[in-house]
Amino acid sequence: MHRLSRRDPKKIHIYSTKLTIHFPGHLLFPWPPPASSLVPLQDFCVADSTSSACLDPKLVKPDDFFSRGFQVPGNTSNPSGSSITAASVAQIPGLNTLGLTLIRFDFARGGLVTPHIHPRATEILTVLEGSLLVGFVSSFPDNRLFSKVLEQGDVFVFPIGLAHFLSNVGNGTAAAIASLNSQNPGFIAIPSNIFGSNPPIADDVLAKAYNVDTSIVKKLREQFQG
Repeated sequence: MHRLSRRDPKKIHIYSTKLTIHFPGHLLFPWPPPASSLVPLQDFCVADSTSSACLDPKLVKPDDFFSRGFQVPGNTSNPSGSSITAASVAQIPGLNTLGLTLIRFDFARGGLVTPHIHPRATEILTVLEGSLLVGFVSSFPDNRLFSKVLEQGDVFVFPIGLAHFLSNVGNGTAAAIASLNSQNPGFIAIPSNIFGSNPPIADDVLAKAYNVDTSIVKKLREQFQG
């Protein structure tokens, strides 16, 4: 068996039927990748709206990989002053099994995307216009806030499963675009998830959890229950 010389970090060698590529620094990429990487076994699997199977490749068209309208701002005339426009497998059937979702955010002045979680995806955000205060909170026990004000062209990453938010802090409208590495990232809006659950979480449980009186819990619940 050949081993990689530490003096030649770019050298490629074979070891136990696995190809290992070393680059200068700390990067190391094993090949083949582990089964958990979910490497596709075919070129594509266009979603078939009539079944759970892939659309017959012979019936696939360019439009199955296409969507139009992302240049159009969303309607921000709502209490949060924001809108979310998605390009997911529902809009682009060719995204099926490819593990991607694209989102456009639009904000009125003072608009907010409430603190939320994507349980199945990391998100990378790019600001198109305006100024956005963004941030995420690390897990217990640190509960550390990582936050920045972003300007046009700035990029920020929200790690998978961590609570994060976006707020327009500029003097006008704002817009951003984000990519998530799942075709079904999930969206858990923390306030409505807690206070708008169906059936509701018991008042005394929430009162004890948030160290408030049950009357406050009832008022909060009124804001989120349909």
